[in-house]
Amino acid sequence: METKKKALGRGLEQLFSNNNVIDFNNFEKELVSENKNNVVNIKIEEIRANPYQPRKTFNEDSLNELATSIKEYGVVQPIIVKKSIKGYELVAGERRLRASKIAGLTEIPAIIKEFSDQEMMEIALIENIQREDLNAIDEAKSVLNIINLRGLTQEEFATKFGKSRTYITNLLGLLKLPDNIQGMVVKKEISPSHARVLSKLDDDSQINNLAKKVVDERLNVRDLEELVNNKEVVKRKPIVVKEKEPKYHIYEEVFSDKIGNKVKINNNKIVINFDSIKDLERIMEILDISIGDD
Repeated sequence: METKKKALGRGLEQLFSNNNVIDFNNFEKELVSENKNNVVNIKIEEIRANPYQPRKTFNEDSLNELATSIKEYGVVQPIIVKKSIKGYELVAGERRLRASKIAGLTEIPAIIKEFSDQEMMEIALIENIQREDLNAIDEAKSVLNIINLRGLTQEEFATKFGKSRTYITNLLGLLKLPDNIQGMVVKKEISPSHARVLSKLDDDSQINNLAKKVVDERLNVRDLEELVNNKEVVKRKPIVVKEKEPKYHIYEEVFSDKIGNKVKINNNKIVINFDSIKDLERIMEILDISIGDD
């Protein structure tokens, strides 16, 4: 047991037992640093995906960007694998492995370590939770698995991963949605903000009807909230404005979809409309902005 703890460096147990916010990047870098003399090149074709990998989708643009970087600079940080009966099983570094394949590499630098099945599962979950391109459904499933594996409360999890309790509660609420609606979130047909509103409802038929309406009528989150509250959505006549740079329209749409409020970008300014303190607090929660006690 002592040998195993030493091999894991600070170890998963210490990550969860201390009072610091979990940072997987530091955990991985420390593990690599302690074993930098044991980095070996192994054939990519001999590596099997982590069987406990919860992520089902990967951002192709992000992978292609990483592949371009790998072509120019190589794989900067080794992946981590464990020996299996046939070849190796990936423990950490799924994006690096996939991007290396895209870059045309046949070998990849790796550190070979021994991990239990539960450790492999937890490492995959922790790594994914801290990746920005993880979709909301896969993130929610990863969070729930960690909570169940570790016997954490939502508040304890939020503290360990530097999230707010409200964020975690809303995120896990997405898993109550019907599978097809969760699929719409993964495919980006509706935003996580739309899905959060729908997750407050109990009637699957109503949820499906409203989700279809969001897509067909391109409703924003505020529109959906009004429908849920049995208010009529009044579509205002479009206002003719001066033409702006085309790229700003894209940013405005993405920003508006993220927070559910109208956003205008022009003259080097970002203008976000809100109608109450509660609405402003909701926007700050989505943007992960908090006000200190000072």
